[in-house]
Amino acid sequence: MKHWPFADPENVAVLTLRDITSGKARILLVTHDADDGMWQFLDGRDNPDPSDAALVCLKEIYGLDPSVGELADLSCGWRAWRDAPDQPWQREAIVPEETE
Repeated sequence: MKHWPFADPENVAVLTLRDITSGKARILLVTHDADDGMWQFLDGRDNPDPSDAALVCLKEIYGLDPSVGELADLSCGWRAWRDAPDQPWQREAIVPEETE
């Protein structure tokens, strides 16, 4: 494998969807959670089915879509998205939801 772009090790666990690991869906949304540093690689659906969730190693995600390496410097508490796999990544800080 070429140069590893992430500060996290290749075997760190990340959250994704079975549809992504099977090739049925593409990665269109990436979050780097503020509270625990967990990476999430999702397909951009508003409400993915929780039963579709899968834990895999970061190396597997990078192997499926090397363009996620462009997000290796995504800070905790930020997200990145794109409208299609051939589109550039856009980034923004995740605004915490207000609780009442």
